[in-house]
Amino acid sequence: MGSWGHNKAVADVKIRKLPDWVVASFKSRAANAGRSLEEELRVSLTAEASRQKSERFRELAEFRQKIRAKHGVLSDSTPGIRADRRARG
Repeated sequence: MGSWGHNKAVADVKIRKLPDWVVASFKSRAANAGRSLEEELRVSLTAEASRQKSERFRELAEFRQKIRAKHGVLSDSTPGIRADRRARG
């Protein structure tokens, strides 16, 4: 697995027309962290994407809990489906 949490191809992205204050803000953050602007942007974008993914997982876990509270733990339907398929030939 690569240093950015994946082992897949990476993309190049070019962003145009950013306000100067936005670039200055990230340059300052990069300097404070001892990173290049490119690395700071990579870290920031990756962290935001990870945060969104984690938030979605949390929402789904809450939904599962809500369904379990309302309906209990549902039984596994796999054995019944397999039996039905065998019976049908």
